[in-house]
Amino acid sequence: MTLPALLPGISLSAVTDAYTRLTEVFPGLRAEVLGDGETTPSGAGWVGADELAAGGAALDTFLAWDDAQVLRDYGQQARPDVVASFGLHRYAWPACLLVTVPWFLHRRVPRIPVEDVAFQRALGHLTVRVREFACLPDDPAAALPGARVVADEAALRTEVLTAVAEHLGPVLDGFGPRMRRGRRALWGMATDEIVEGLWYIAHLLGEERRAMAELEALLPGATKPYVGTAGFRELTGPNGESLPTRDRASCCLFYTLRPEDTCVTCPRTCDTDRVRKLTPAP
Repeated sequence: MTLPALLPGISLSAVTDAYTRLTEVFPGLRAEVLGDGETTPSGAGWVGADELAAGGAALDTFLAWDDAQVLRDYGQQARPDVVASFGLHRYAWPACLLVTVPWFLHRRVPRIPVEDVAFQRALGHLTVRVREFACLPDDPAAALPGARVVADEAALRTEVLTAVAEHLGPVLDGFGPRMRRGRRALWGMATDEIVEGLWYIAHLLGEERRAMAELEALLPGATKPYVGTAGFRELTGPNGESLPTRDRASCCLFYTLRPEDTCVTCPRTCDTDRVRKLTPAP
């Protein structure tokens, strides 16, 4: 594909620079945009998002990794619904970043239907075929093939929620029967993956506070099918310092393995324990 001469600063894909920056700050995850004619990888640990959404043998193989990991690391067998919850988190967390990181960094929102994404979890490698993306009117990328211009920031936030729902909705259908959770609980997990993934990456980028504000505007509540708000709030540390935290809309079920070691944003974790976990050791 040849880019117009008036766009010398735009990469081959409108989201490539965002994915490059993601890997720079978080080397454990690499997102690669496939070009025209490039084949989606398969075999050797690869799984298509559409295969996970189908809920069959490919999902069985995917979850076998989580089952073995729990047994190896914790010396006990997890319940099948706990294994499925872990597996969903380990897919949905990076998958959401395919949408939220380009939005956060460049105000570009790719559409990523399940047939266009593949994942190699052992390598932390995602591939995505970007056929369409939304952007603002003043974005130079608006002249690129596949660009769809929206009116303003509010419309772009709607594009973020729509793109994630388009991708995760079928994936939740695939995982759902194994998780023993209703639709509201599943979409609560999706809400958490959007918020906590970008919040973490923004911290690495040195832009945590901006991300918190952006996520609060993205998820103010009543944004169906998502559940709840971004859930941020402030605690006070032992020296009067501000400690940002949030309340998850769902539970990852890690407490079923280690009841005494809940996550810092878990609804089961009291504020006293949160302050202790968030305060650096002297």
